[in-house]
Parts: sequence; structure tokens; C-alpha cells
Amino acid sequence: MTQLPECAEQLRLRDCPDWLYLLREYDALYRHGSAGGSRLIRAHRKRVRDALASIIDANPEICDRAPAAKPVTAHLGRALDLGERGAVQGMSRALTRVSHQLTWEYGYEKVPKALARKYAYCEVLGPRGPVRAEKLVLGFVLFAPSTTYPQHSHQEIEESYISVAGDWSENDAAVHAPGSLILNRPGMEHRITTGELAPCLLAYAWTGSEERLNQPGMKLSSPRKARMVQGI
Repeated sequence: MTQLPECAEQLRLRDCPDWLYLLREYDALYRHGSAGGSRLIRAHRKRVRDALASIIDANPEICDRAPAAKPVTAHLGRALDLGERGAVQGMSRALTRVSHQLTWEYGYEKVPKALARKYAYCEVLGPRGPVRAEKLVLGFVLFAPSTTYPQHSHQEIEESYISVAGDWSENDAAVHAPGSLILNRPGMEHRITTGELAPCLLAYAWTGSEERLNQPGMKLSSPRKARMVQGI
């Protein structure tokens, strides 16, 4: 079982304005963005913002997590620069304010070497903090240019991505630009590819049971060799 971070009891969300403003950018995206006429997306957006509003009102603890980098975080500065030029510039600016405090990780026990150089994620709200919550997970995924994120799914977890910077495709179905929202229903298999010239930064939200959000059990669904791409 993953050991959860200890919390500094004296610090709560309202004591850390940069984290609070970042969460308010999430609220704005899920409150004012379009559902594209989709009933399922509209319902998901409401679940996210209702849970987030409740968490913000509760003024949760801020947990002491050591910042951690991965090879792909060398691309973070460029992704944030691109984000400040696009449709989600408020989110990009808010993330810049806390970028030195982020804990980047993989989420899998075994990560293919090629993927380990080109992918990482950071949780900003959830069971592992830094903003402690049990009923919602918010975070970011960063990809290097020309990345294939292998096919996978999340059992009993509903997931959405909102593009912050870069262009990408899910299941080779369309090209998504900054501001786009993609919904993955529980158990839905999905595979992500990114553009050749720029990194890709996605904000994500997970909803589901407290037990599943605490132990998501992330696994790649397909043979690793079939999904890897050449180095950049």
C-alpha cells in the first residue's frame, strides 16, 4: 500500500493562496466551459465542481510532499510558456506559481524505459495531496513531444482531461487543442499520442469511490513493446 504523506497541521488551504488560486482555476474550467451538448459530460463536470466546492469550503490540510522531478519535467517550462498563450492561460499561470513544489511521479510499479523519459504526472488534490481530499483527485499529466502513452483504463474511476498546452490525440480519433475536454468513462480503454514539435500538458480530474481513488491500481493494458516510440 502506498504510504500517504504526513500533513503539516498548521497549514491549511487558505494559508496557501497559490494552491487556492490553482483550485479556483479548476473550478472555472469545470463551471464555465462547454459540455458540447453532452449529457454525460455535463453531469461529470457538475460532479467535479460540486466536489471541489465542498473541499474548498472545508479548508483542507496542506500535506508536506517533497518536490520530485522526472526526465520529462525538462519540458515543463516550455509547456507552461505555451499554455500562457492559449485558451487556458489562467491555469498555466497558476500552475507556474507552484511548479517548484510539484511531486512528479509515474503511477505504475513498472514503467517502460522509453515511457519513463517522456511522461509523468503530479497530483495536486487528492489522497496524496498536497491538498488533502478523499472524494476527488485533480492533477496534471506532462508528455514530451512524439510520445505514445500506452493503452490503459481506470476501473471504477471516471476521468476527464482538459488540454492546457500542446496538441494530442486519444485513440487516434481527433486532434485536441488547448481548452478541449475529453471524458473517459470507467473502464474505457484509451491511448494517447502527442504532437511532434511541442510538449503536451493536460489537467485531469478523477471521480469515484474513496477506496478506488485512494488505490487506483493503474496498469497498462497492452504489451509494452507494441506501444513504445523512438526517442526524441
